[in-house]
Amino acid sequence: MAKVTYDATGRRKSSVARVRLVPGEGNITINDRELGKYFGLKTLELIVRQPMEATETLDKYDVLANVDGGGISGQAGAVRHGIARALLKIDMEFRPVLKKAGLLTRDPREKERRKYGLKKARKASQYSKR
Repeated sequence: MAKVTYDATGRRKSSVARVRLVPGEGNITINDRELGKYFGLKTLELIVRQPMEATETLDKYDVLANVDGGGISGQAGAVRHGIARALLKIDMEFRPVLKKAGLLTRDPREKERRKYGLKKARKASQYSKR
């Protein structure tokens, strides 16, 4: 018999996380590594756990996530967004709690593209009159 799974996609900056929630004991695995070994920073671990702590489902589901692109902070935000969206598929009554905590909103900030004639997106070389 196949286990019930809940899939969702989370995004932040240039990171994309494919998240799968499976009934279990609360283990979080990212790219086949444990949460603590993948991120290494307690602040990022707290970010990833936020949606499950808000809905009190930390010990009810295992999280399996594949993350690609961006840096570790963007990846943590993408996993958080994916977990929040997967929890909605489990129970729509979680929506007000997750919405109030701001976990369902995709962070739209991305790196601005470089423009020609400039050194970076907005940085120009120093201007001199003569």
